[in-house]
Amino acid sequence: MKELDCRAARRFPIRLPMTVRWTIGEAVGEIPTESENISSRGVYFFLPKQIKDGSALEILMTLPHELTLAGPLRVRCQGRVRRMKIERINRVGVAAEIEGYAFLRGGEDLA
Repeated sequence: MKELDCRAARRFPIRLPMTVRWTIGEAVGEIPTESENISSRGVYFFLPKQIKDGSALEILMTLPHELTLAGPLRVRCQGRVRRMKIERINRVGVAAEIEGYAFLRGGEDLA
């Protein structure tokens, strides 16, 4: 039996450098990574460790000219971990739902 794909939005296999930040209690984590694929509603990427399902995330990335057709566009996304898949030691796949985003202007820093 073929497994159903419950994703509502088409995913594009795009590898973009990005920074992912999360907060769990008092602890704050931040790590550079890259996307595996992106849709209008989410992004899939890898982290070296698990974080709690449902954790809030901030994802910072620059969309290239090939996607925007108007030059590089910096964006800050707010999201939430929806599922994780342990690939191997130090490699955990994370599916994050994008709940909101803001485009950053020329003078604004991603950090």
